[in-house]
Amino acid sequence: MHITARVDYAVRTLLELAAAGEGPAKAESLARAQAIPHKFLEAVLADLRRGGLVRSRRGPEGGYWLARPADEISIADIIRTVEGPLASVRGERPEDVAYSGAAEKLRDVWIAVRVNLRAVLEEVSLADVVSGDLPDFVGELIADPGAWSRRTVRPASYGLDHSS
Repeated sequence: MHITARVDYAVRTLLELAAAGEGPAKAESLARAQAIPHKFLEAVLADLRRGGLVRSRRGPEGGYWLARPADEISIADIIRTVEGPLASVRGERPEDVAYSGAAEKLRDVWIAVRVNLRAVLEEVSLADVVSGDLPDFVGELIADPGAWSRRTVRPASYGLDHSS
Protein backbone atom coordinates (compact mmCIF):
# COMPACT_ATOMS: atom_id res chain seq x y z
CA MET A 1 0.00 0.00 0.00
CA HIS A 2 1.30 3.43 -0.91
CA ILE A 3 0.47 6.04 1.73
CA THR A 4 0.57 9.45 0.07
CA ALA A 5 1.81 12.63 1.73
CA ARG A 6 -1.80 13.87 1.61
CA VAL A 7 -3.03 10.87 3.63
CA ASP A 8 -0.10 11.05 6.05
CA TYR A 9 -0.66 14.77 6.64
CA ALA A 10 -4.43 14.32 7.03
CA VAL A 11 -4.05 11.55 9.63
CA ARG A 12 -1.38 13.45 11.58
CA THR A 13 -3.49 16.63 11.52
CA LEU A 14 -6.54 14.82 12.85
CA LEU A 15 -4.43 13.16 15.54
CA GLU A 16 -3.32 16.64 16.66
CA LEU A 17 -6.95 17.77 16.76
CA ALA A 18 -7.94 14.65 18.70
CA ALA A 19 -5.17 15.30 21.22
CA ALA A 20 -6.15 18.98 21.50
CA GLY A 21 -9.65 18.20 22.72
CA GLU A 22 -12.73 20.37 22.27
CA GLY A 23 -11.42 23.83 21.38
CA PRO A 24 -10.49 24.99 17.91
CA ALA A 25 -6.88 24.74 16.77
CA LYS A 26 -5.29 27.12 14.29
CA ALA A 27 -3.96 25.71 11.03
CA GLU A 28 -0.60 27.35 11.72
CA SER A 29 -0.19 25.52 15.02
CA LEU A 30 -1.26 22.21 13.45
CA ALA A 31 1.26 22.68 10.63
CA ARG A 32 4.01 23.56 13.08
CA ALA A 33 3.23 20.67 15.45
CA GLN A 34 3.60 18.09 12.67
CA ALA A 35 6.07 19.90 10.37
CA ILE A 36 3.53 20.03 7.54
CA PRO A 37 3.81 22.75 4.88
CA HIS A 38 1.10 25.29 5.74
CA LYS A 39 -0.29 25.69 2.20
CA PHE A 40 -0.51 21.92 1.77
CA LEU A 41 -2.24 21.63 5.14
CA GLU A 42 -4.85 24.22 4.15
CA ALA A 43 -5.78 22.08 1.12
CA VAL A 44 -5.94 18.93 3.26
CA LEU A 45 -8.10 20.69 5.86
CA ALA A 46 -10.48 21.79 3.08
CA ASP A 47 -10.84 18.14 2.00
CA LEU A 48 -11.41 17.05 5.60
CA ARG A 49 -14.04 19.77 6.07
CA ARG A 50 -15.85 18.80 2.84
CA GLY A 51 -15.69 15.16 3.96
CA GLY A 52 -17.34 15.99 7.28
CA LEU A 53 -14.38 15.04 9.48
CA VAL A 54 -13.56 18.56 10.70
CA ARG A 55 -15.45 21.74 11.33
CA SER A 56 -14.04 25.21 11.14
CA ARG A 57 -14.73 28.75 12.19
CA ARG A 58 -13.08 31.90 10.89
CA GLY A 59 -11.82 34.76 12.97
CA PRO A 60 -9.53 35.35 15.93
CA GLU A 61 -11.34 32.74 18.03
CA GLY A 62 -11.65 30.37 15.10
CA GLY A 63 -9.82 27.31 13.95
CA TYR A 64 -10.48 23.64 13.31
CA TRP A 65 -11.87 20.85 15.46
CA LEU A 66 -13.11 17.29 14.93
CA ALA A 67 -16.66 17.00 13.61
CA ARG A 68 -17.15 13.70 15.49
CA PRO A 69 -15.59 12.17 18.57
CA ALA A 70 -12.10 10.77 17.96
CA ASP A 71 -13.24 7.23 18.75
CA GLU A 72 -15.74 7.46 15.86
CA ILE A 73 -13.18 8.41 13.20
CA SER A 74 -11.20 5.51 11.77
CA ILE A 75 -8.00 5.76 9.78
CA ALA A 76 -10.01 4.30 6.86
CA ASP A 77 -12.47 7.23 7.10
CA ILE A 78 -9.59 9.66 6.67
CA ILE A 79 -8.03 7.82 3.73
CA ARG A 80 -11.36 7.58 1.93
CA THR A 81 -11.99 11.29 2.51
CA VAL A 82 -8.71 12.53 1.06
CA GLU A 83 -7.83 9.82 -1.49
CA GLY A 84 -10.92 7.72 -2.22
CA PRO A 85 -11.28 3.94 -1.92
CA LEU A 86 -8.80 1.97 0.19
CA ALA A 87 -8.02 -0.37 -2.68
CA SER A 88 -8.56 0.06 -6.38
CA VAL A 89 -7.21 -1.53 -9.51
CA ARG A 90 -6.48 0.97 -12.25
CA GLY A 91 -9.10 3.24 -10.67
CA GLU A 92 -11.78 0.55 -10.50
CA ARG A 93 -13.19 -1.34 -7.55
CA PRO A 94 -11.57 -4.78 -7.25
CA GLU A 95 -14.91 -6.55 -7.72
CA ASP A 96 -15.43 -4.73 -11.02
CA VAL A 97 -12.29 -5.98 -12.75
CA ALA A 98 -12.25 -9.19 -14.74
CA TYR A 99 -9.33 -11.26 -15.92
CA SER A 100 -9.02 -14.30 -18.10
CA GLY A 101 -6.61 -17.14 -18.55
CA ALA A 102 -3.75 -17.42 -16.08
CA ALA A 103 -4.83 -14.18 -14.34
CA GLU A 104 -8.44 -15.26 -13.78
CA LYS A 105 -8.09 -15.53 -9.98
CA LEU A 106 -6.20 -12.25 -9.63
CA ARG A 107 -9.42 -10.38 -8.79
CA ASP A 108 -9.79 -12.61 -5.72
CA VAL A 109 -6.30 -11.58 -4.59
CA TRP A 110 -7.16 -7.86 -4.93
CA ILE A 111 -10.38 -8.35 -2.96
CA ALA A 112 -8.45 -10.20 -0.24
CA VAL A 113 -5.99 -7.30 -0.08
CA ARG A 114 -8.89 -4.87 0.40
CA VAL A 115 -10.39 -7.05 3.15
CA ASN A 116 -7.06 -7.04 5.00
CA LEU A 117 -6.65 -3.29 4.65
CA ARG A 118 -10.16 -2.80 6.00
CA ALA A 119 -9.47 -5.17 8.90
CA VAL A 120 -6.82 -2.79 10.22
CA LEU A 121 -7.78 0.65 8.96
CA GLU A 122 -11.48 0.47 9.82
CA GLU A 123 -10.79 -0.82 13.34
CA VAL A 124 -8.16 1.72 14.41
CA SER A 125 -9.57 5.08 15.46
CA LEU A 126 -7.93 8.42 16.12
CA ALA A 127 -8.60 7.88 19.83
CA ASP A 128 -6.75 4.53 19.71
CA VAL A 129 -3.64 6.13 18.23
CA VAL A 130 -3.67 9.21 20.49
CA SER A 131 -4.09 7.09 23.61
CA GLY A 132 -1.49 4.57 22.44
CA ASP A 133 -4.02 1.85 23.20
CA LEU A 134 -4.14 0.14 19.81
CA PRO A 135 -6.40 -2.89 19.31
CA ASP A 136 -4.78 -6.17 20.39
CA PHE A 137 -4.67 -7.54 16.84
CA VAL A 138 -2.41 -4.63 15.80
CA GLY A 139 0.06 -5.62 18.51
CA GLU A 140 -0.07 -9.21 17.30
CA LEU A 141 0.60 -8.15 13.71
CA ILE A 142 3.59 -5.99 14.59
CA ALA A 143 5.00 -8.61 16.97
CA ASP A 144 5.87 -10.72 13.93
CA PRO A 145 9.57 -10.02 13.23
CA GLY A 146 8.78 -10.15 9.52
CA ALA A 147 6.59 -7.09 9.94
CA TRP A 148 9.69 -4.98 10.57
CA SER A 149 11.89 -6.33 7.81
CA ARG A 150 12.08 -4.73 4.42
CA ARG A 151 11.35 -6.90 1.44
CA THR A 152 13.22 -6.21 -1.75
CA VAL A 153 12.93 -7.62 -5.20
CA ARG A 154 15.90 -9.74 -6.06
CA PRO A 155 17.27 -8.94 -9.49
CA ALA A 156 17.10 -11.79 -11.95
CA SER A 157 20.39 -13.19 -13.12
CA TYR A 158 19.08 -13.58 -16.67
CA GLY A 159 20.99 -16.82 -16.97
CA LEU A 160 24.36 -15.09 -16.80
CA ASP A 161 27.24 -17.01 -15.39
CA HIS A 162 28.77 -14.82 -12.66
CA SER A 163 31.55 -17.23 -11.90
CA SER A 164 33.97 -15.80 -14.44
